[in-house]
Amino acid sequence: MASEEKVIVIDFGGQYNQLVARRVRECNVYCEIYSYRTPIEQIKEMSPKGIILTGGPNSCYEEGAPTYTKELFELGIPVLGLCYGAQLMMHVLGGKVEKAPVREYGKTETFIDGSKDTLFAGIEDKTIVWMSHFDYISKAAPGFEIIAHTADCPVAAAACEDKKLYAIQFHPEVLHTVRGKEILHNFVRNICATAGSWRMDSFVENTVKDIREKVGDGKVLLALSGGVDSSVLAALLARSIGKQLTCVFVDHGLLRKNEGDEVESVFGPNGNFDINFVRVNAAERYYEKLKGVEEPERKRKIIGEEFIRVFEEEAKKIGKVDFLAQGTIYPDVVESGLGGESVVIKSHHNVGGLPDYVDFKEIIEPLRNLFKDEVRKVGLELGLPEYLVFRQPFPGPGLGIRIIGEVTAEKVKIVQDADAIYREEIAKAVEEYKKSNASAVSNTESSRAGEPDWMPNQYFAALSNMRSVGVMGDERTYDYAVVLRAVQTVDFMTAEAAEIPFEVLQRAMSRIINEVKGVNRVMYDLTSKPPGTVELE
Repeated sequence: MASEEKVIVIDFGGQYNQLVARRVRECNVYCEIYSYRTPIEQIKEMSPKGIILTGGPNSCYEEGAPTYTKELFELGIPVLGLCYGAQLMMHVLGGKVEKAPVREYGKTETFIDGSKDTLFAGIEDKTIVWMSHFDYISKAAPGFEIIAHTADCPVAAAACEDKKLYAIQFHPEVLHTVRGKEILHNFVRNICATAGSWRMDSFVENTVKDIREKVGDGKVLLALSGGVDSSVLAALLARSIGKQLTCVFVDHGLLRKNEGDEVESVFGPNGNFDINFVRVNAAERYYEKLKGVEEPERKRKIIGEEFIRVFEEEAKKIGKVDFLAQGTIYPDVVESGLGGESVVIKSHHNVGGLPDYVDFKEIIEPLRNLFKDEVRKVGLELGLPEYLVFRQPFPGPGLGIRIIGEVTAEKVKIVQDADAIYREEIAKAVEEYKKSNASAVSNTESSRAGEPDWMPNQYFAALSNMRSVGVMGDERTYDYAVVLRAVQTVDFMTAEAAEIPFEVLQRAMSRIINEVKGVNRVMYDLTSKPPGTVELE
């Protein structure tokens, strides 16, 4: 991505590496993550305005620990070391790091001793930060001044102002550090002297230009799932190349209620975009393939394989195309092992290569440098409806993994109707809360302003494979149990069950049992992640 200025994050295996990059971008400065194995020559060629070293699980003084050449600190570029990055800076430059006599973990009272005009400008003399370390800096490197301490950590931060080198033992990128955003803003905008001009409108303008230059008069094919990433990509490509784009929407019959029609209303013949749109209604084909299959992983595999077959058939009908577009976003790139040092989590993502079932000359991934929240901003900039832009996360296999046991058309309808009612009742409750609490602002990071504290980040209905006896009217019933799930989370790596008001759950339960045929019991899942997962499968 072309950008006049950027700050780079050098990753040493820290769990917050993506969060660091996001915080930099919140300062309207473009940021990318690179492994500590990235050669110094490549760093020089990038000419970054600033460099941030992340945390990591190692001890910097041990043999084989991740490190970096001393030359990094001699480039004349401001460097900020966080946790392990701070310890490594001190270690490389002649300070001393050793096992801490008292390990610090969690919220810690910290005293600011210096850099009140630079890194800690506007920060109180005493503040709360998030610590997580078993090593500590016992002696600052020559030329560094100690600028913060805690009761157990004599060097909570150190600075060499002349060279614009800063080492802080805590994590400013997490919400638990009360003034963390201000500290990072001081570094990124003031110390690094960035203009803060990176915004979504300029991203859209520049990316449209780049796509037009790359594609020329070629044709592009996109598998449109209806999810946020692929929908934003479709809108971006539509603005760039119009009818040169063909979107194939494979409706496998496992989407949420009315979702297939909603996708077609936006991108189809009567929608807002002048593109070629092909909808393949393949529900019966999928149900036949899934007949008798109960094991979750087997269902996933069948759904994925069938998608490939359907998409390949449609691609052959379309004829020769030059590019395959994919909605890869930055977490996919990093978590596939192609960005920083994080463990490979999403090995199923097709990042950096062509699928083996198509014959195109090249893949284009215009969103691969964006985080999810940035993708949503692009969607709004492109005029996509809010209900689509802020659509909840939805697994690729769809309702196939929200139906425990065999998937049938009857079960799909049950879970679609129950899920729609549940989402309607949550939406009503949120609107009621907003009306009665006009000035309320949620204290959870991912909720939008004005929403209640209990507002979940993801919520849905699933269908258990359990049937039980019930009484409806004067008759006994033997029907299914629906399970309602709602979680609060920042990163979906961990999650807690949302404390939805009981009266909201009661209304949802009553409507589901009264309106959805085949259901006589409703349960609420209180399981956290871990030990559970967000989905029930």
